[in-house]
Amino acid sequence: MECINIAGFPGQRLLNKVLSLHERIFKDSATLISKAKHKPKLLFTIGLIKGEVVGYKIGYEIKSDVFYSWLGAVDENHRNQGIATKLMNEQHLYIKAKGDKTVQTKTKNKWRNMLILNIKCGFDVVGIEMDKQSEPKIILEKYL
Repeated sequence: MECINIAGFPGQRLLNKVLSLHERIFKDSATLISKAKHKPKLLFTIGLIKGEVVGYKIGYEIKSDVFYSWLGAVDENHRNQGIATKLMNEQHLYIKAKGDKTVQTKTKNKWRNMLILNIKCGFDVVGIEMDKQSEPKIILEKYL
């Protein structure tokens, strides 16, 4: 699998492939686009196999040296192949080289695979907050 990092929005063809994957998994690519337009220093880390998007991570800067890893997904047909781990590692190498010292993310208990992956990759649980539906979100941080 090839990983690419794109600061800002990718070209339309690649963006459409990311949105298609996002829609299949989360059923709401329109919200992704509307929210992403307002994120500072947006970064797409995209996993490709033979030109097809098999996974992505999207994040943005929340402070001058803190990066927020916002969204990620791997195509159902390509799961359990280490793609999420590779995307995370690529994202972290890129942001560390850009000067970020900390990466933060949030997840929920219902997304246990993501929670476990974050912990395996060196994240620490630093807090919990409630989302709009009063469901707890686990806040994790990792020093780069």
